[in-house]
Amino acid sequence: MLNIKFFILPVLTFSLYFLNFGSCYALFEENDFQKKIHKILADHGLSEDDDVLPIEPEQSILPLAGQNAEPALKPKEVTNWPQNKLPHLGEVSGVSVNRVGQPVIFHRGPRTYNDWSFNETNDFRFINEGPIDIDTVLTLDPKTGNVLSSWGRGFFYLPHGITIDHEGNTWLTDIAMHQVFKFSPGASRPSMTFGQKFQHGSGARKLCMPTSVAVSTNGYIFIADGYCNSRILKFDYGGELIRIYPQSWEFLSLQIPHSLALMEQYDLLCIADRENMRVTCVKAELNGYNAGVQPTSLNIQQPDLGRVFAIAAYGDYIYAINGPTSQMIPIQGFTLNPLTESIVDHWDTFAQKMWMPHDIAITPDGREMYIVSVIPSRILKFTMETPARKTTN
Repeated sequence: MLNIKFFILPVLTFSLYFLNFGSCYALFEENDFQKKIHKILADHGLSEDDDVLPIEPEQSILPLAGQNAEPALKPKEVTNWPQNKLPHLGEVSGVSVNRVGQPVIFHRGPRTYNDWSFNETNDFRFINEGPIDIDTVLTLDPKTGNVLSSWGRGFFYLPHGITIDHEGNTWLTDIAMHQVFKFSPGASRPSMTFGQKFQHGSGARKLCMPTSVAVSTNGYIFIADGYCNSRILKFDYGGELIRIYPQSWEFLSLQIPHSLALMEQYDLLCIADRENMRVTCVKAELNGYNAGVQPTSLNIQQPDLGRVFAIAAYGDYIYAINGPTSQMIPIQGFTLNPLTESIVDHWDTFAQKMWMPHDIAITPDGREMYIVSVIPSRILKFTMETPARKTTN
């Protein structure tokens, strides 16, 4: 459902941000992209000019959404965590949680991401410096915050996103390499790679500064591609491309999809659509493509939401953090109900702790949450409370 009344403020706010912070874009390789679209349409016996393209009256993709939602959890910061300063910690760009509830962070060590990191055609300027020469993936003790194990030395150039899936595989995105990697548990080399090293593009086999990954329990892989292409790619378990969001007939336009979260119980893929200052949720099609259903989307877009940097899903809710937008919009956390397209809670303001929060993750049992920041380099821990479940720190 389009919220027209909120269009003007986000556009003005984005203009202010663009002048003050800068951004990363690439020329859109239209021909390669359209060829892939035509192929996907052809696979389903359709074309963009075909009169039988499925057009249905617009309706909610969740007609009973939000009527029986569980109470939202309330994040509460854990003080004095981590107990000790993490050694050699660089910009912390990503966080996820493994199957036993341990936070795993992805950081940049001595390397920083700034306006000089890429040239005007999105090529990384500092390839000759080689990969980062310290471990970039750190598993932390959830009680103390101390480092339990680490790896990744000599592989990554500019870390961005991390996702640990239900099987324990670790998915990592590197925006300098224009690649996404899958590492099996305990492996030091990737078992699957998407994109071509240092070669960006918008075709079927190339990425351009990919930001985030989400993996469904039945094996579908979603990649946010990312700063340059502003699209989502859906792959099957074996890595074959089967879907691109948005497609030409969809009323969906993304501007830097920065973070992904799946709500499998509702067949939704939710996207932190950063420069559009919203969270949008589309059909994930986890049971396969249905050519007879017209895709629609759910959108949360409010004046105080700002530029949404990261989202995490638990239960019926999305937990989100914004980043620097304007002096009028504070950096803070939000609890969103995508089923009713609404903000149900605001929590914590990070202005004194995090100038640029970058990622968020929730434990599988929903009891703890972690937020990481690139400026300054740090990680915060929260407990998740409801009126029936209080915790003490």
